Amino acid sequence: MGRIQGVTIMHTLRYEPIPASFYKSTRDKLAAQLPAGSLVIVHSNDIYPTNADGTLAHHQNANLFYLTGIDQEETVLLMRVQEDGKHEDTLLLRETNEHIVIWEGARLTKEDATALCGIEDVRWTDEYNALLAAWVPAAKELWLERDNHPRRLTYVQTRNERMAAALQASYPDVKLQSLYDILASMRLVKTEEELAQLREACRITGEGWVEILSQIKPGMGEWEMEALLSAAYIRRRARKFSFHPIIASGKDTCVLHYISNHKRCEDGDLILFDIGAEYAGYAGDMTRTIPANGKYTPRQKAVYEACLAVHRYAREIMLPGLKKSEYERLVRVRMAAELVKLGLLTQEEVDAAPENPLCVRKYFMHGTSHPIGLDVHDVGPADPVFAENQVWTIEPGIYIPAENIGIRIETDVVIHADSTEDLIPNAPLDVEDIEALMAR
Repeated sequence: MGRIQGVTIMHTLRYEPIPASFYKSTRDKLAAQLPAGSLVIVHSNDIYPTNADGTLAHHQNANLFYLTGIDQEETVLLMRVQEDGKHEDTLLLRETNEHIVIWEGARLTKEDATALCGIEDVRWTDEYNALLAAWVPAAKELWLERDNHPRRLTYVQTRNERMAAALQASYPDVKLQSLYDILASMRLVKTEEELAQLREACRITGEGWVEILSQIKPGMGEWEMEALLSAAYIRRRARKFSFHPIIASGKDTCVLHYISNHKRCEDGDLILFDIGAEYAGYAGDMTRTIPANGKYTPRQKAVYEACLAVHRYAREIMLPGLKKSEYERLVRVRMAAELVKLGLLTQEEVDAAPENPLCVRKYFMHGTSHPIGLDVHDVGPADPVFAENQVWTIEPGIYIPAENIGIRIETDVVIHADSTEDLIPNAPLDVEDIEALMAR
């Protein structure tokens, strides 16, 4: 059970929910940007099958959660937008029954849902088609949830996509619009309520990692470190990892999305942790690279400190008014100087394009930062301008496969007027601090 605004909620919330006033404000902001006569329809995510009678755990559609705070399958938000941004909201819920209660536990009551999201008109999902028949013909435009994230690559149709296709077939004359750009811009700037949830996700992310450091030694399995981290996160009320953890040792520190975590680390190896905890739907995301035996070699330390210098430079320049693409260019220029010092690039290679040294891509092939929030790679405009209360990762890396050295250093920051706030200050960055923690 949880409590919100004096109401006892019969639901399995492991976290403290954001007040319903936040979700009312997100719906107000959305409606203010839509023309009168719009009908907004946003569905929850499906529960996806595995094999036989198995299913994956439910992971809520981020935009539905952003607008309602409801983390339950078969949920639908309907918003009818009127003049001057006024709107009437209806929430549809899966109705519980005796079979569900026995096998899965009770679902939200209508009163629970109202307490969580602030919507008074809560009905059961079996009214969906009747409401569409009444409201769609009267709507000037239908605004639907679309996942247009530029890095999305999947062949699985989402529930929102399936329902959009059904709407188009049933109501061919109605104009369908995408909510993606509007909601992406809204979600890029975090409120104080969201920052509180992100701070907790990040606190758990860093604190759990620090807890296991003194237990790491050569011969340990990457999967054993994953198990220790999972326990450390769940004990702190995280629901799960915010993404599949990367715990890569030796040569696999140079594999950007290594997720098998199947090897034992060897004496002299580096171990790269790209990890995060999810709290209340919000994601933490950090990367640290440590020596398996607790002591960096001189070469490992030199590469690490070069990467850390770039990391700190990137944080210094991440200020309001700077365009993301220009930020990435400036970081490449700084990275080029560090790679020359390490003997990985020649000055001649850099001087061939000093203002945009793409030659660094040989050793630093990914972007420096991405927005983070309800999604690890959160939504936002294609090339935004940094602004206050945006939350970004900072994660430069240097990868030298020939030397079995891959180092990435990542933290999450919120942008303020003239500085950035590190959301993971409890997970140290400096070589001496990391070695001291491992020696405890």
